[in-house]
Amino acid sequence: MGNIPRMKVRSIFLSDIHLGTRACQADSLIGFLRAYESEHLYLLGDIIDFWSMSRAIHWTAAQNTVVQKVLRRARHGEKVFLIPGNHDEALREYIGASFGDIRVVDDVIHETAAGKRLLLLHGDAFDQVTRHHRWLAVLGNIGYDLLVGANALLSRIRRTLRIPGYWSLAGYAKRRVKSAVSYIFDFEDAVIHTVRERGLDGVVCGHIHAACVRETDGILYINCGDWVDSCTAIVEHLDGRLELVEWREGGVGGESVAELPGEAKVLPLRAAA
Repeated sequence: MGNIPRMKVRSIFLSDIHLGTRACQADSLIGFLRAYESEHLYLLGDIIDFWSMSRAIHWTAAQNTVVQKVLRRARHGEKVFLIPGNHDEALREYIGASFGDIRVVDDVIHETAAGKRLLLLHGDAFDQVTRHHRWLAVLGNIGYDLLVGANALLSRIRRTLRIPGYWSLAGYAKRRVKSAVSYIFDFEDAVIHTVRERGLDGVVCGHIHAACVRETDGILYINCGDWVDSCTAIVEHLDGRLELVEWREGGVGGESVAELPGEAKVLPLRAAA
């Protein structure tokens, strides 16, 4: 592995890894982290899923490796920031502290190499369900876990039948269920409104597990997606260009990245409809 070239980027943005759960796709994340080297690494919430771990803990060797890789990057000089989300909100008690050279912050403003000032946060503050109806959010989380579990079974069946590509049951449900689509748009609008009020150029967040890179009325809205279903991350290239990368181990779904383990599909910045 040590001789495999890595792609050098300026920044990596990850969210919603959900370590400690069966749904966490740690093996795919390890492949992604091996493929990309950066100056900044931003962990935008729900990195460890304390909500699910209160019911049952599923912690694998691969999840240990993810933690070790992040710590190693911080130790070797990479600037690593952790912004707690609602699933790891216990870490909010430590905002302002550092753990193994990882800084815990509530939010942070990142300036890209192209001069864009981006607000980085998790996003649960803009979710009315999470803020005011926690029991409903927990119930929804259980339902989502069941969908992801069914999706894993479906993926195994597709591989057995040699059906090419990757198809997400959870993603399909989000696109088809009207209330879910409305929820996503309401969330995006609320975040964009706050960014505009603060005089910033855009936002990078997580929380809703809906990866997106788009521009609306001059404001960049960027969502990292997750490492439960979509396996997506945002990377900032050395020239400040921002891209959404969908990572699949074993070459499932995406364009080839030369001499790297796994493949990545890169989605360029798109304008809002």
